[in-house]
Amino acid sequence: MIRFDQVSKRYEGGHEALSQLSFEVAAGEMAFVTGHSGAGKSTLLKLIALIERPSHGQIVVEGQSLAKVGRGGIPKLRRRLGMVFQDHRLLMDRTVFANVELPLTIGGIAPAERSRRVRAALEKVGLLAYERQLPDSLSTGEQQRVGIARAIVARPAVLIADEPTGNLDPQLAVEIMGLFAEFQDIGTTVLVASHDLPLIKRMHKRVVVLDHGRLVADIPGEEVL
Repeated sequence: MIRFDQVSKRYEGGHEALSQLSFEVAAGEMAFVTGHSGAGKSTLLKLIALIERPSHGQIVVEGQSLAKVGRGGIPKLRRRLGMVFQDHRLLMDRTVFANVELPLTIGGIAPAERSRRVRAALEKVGLLAYERQLPDSLSTGEQQRVGIARAIVARPAVLIADEPTGNLDPQLAVEIMGLFAEFQDIGTTVLVASHDLPLIKRMHKRVVVLDHGRLVADIPGEEVL
């Protein structure tokens, strides 16, 4: 589902965020990317979403080489991805329902189908009763759940998350990671960047470890202790 082949990313000024990175994530697999601050975790996810472009190497998502995706094709690519961020990035002047509905509206989905999908996504994350509330009336954990509902409402094949539990207390973090595991159970490919090692260990999923932009370990889930 996701393949990196000798991918490097060098920024202006000479900083190399990723160096000759090669790995694959299978369809329906859940994996974590971890490493120290500045190891290249966020850059890796940005390359998948074409927020950034690699300096060298090839990235393939769902069988499509991202090098062949022009600027006009980026919105279409992103509609096939679910993206979850640490800071939620919700529209605070719109209801919970409207925030989750946004990707479907952009995608041209009919209103009746949008309503059905939004309510199903909100029910999945336990927030259906809050659909008419504004995000700033919710707790931090609830806002993160809204962000997850928005990411999965369009039924993406791939779900990527950048430090999704960074602002949450340990119990909420466990609950959020449990949600990601449930999405894997229904066939979604899930890739999560996180530095929360205790939480990663308890999930028993594959762990890809970066150090200064290089792959230094790729640990199968059954070997994560």
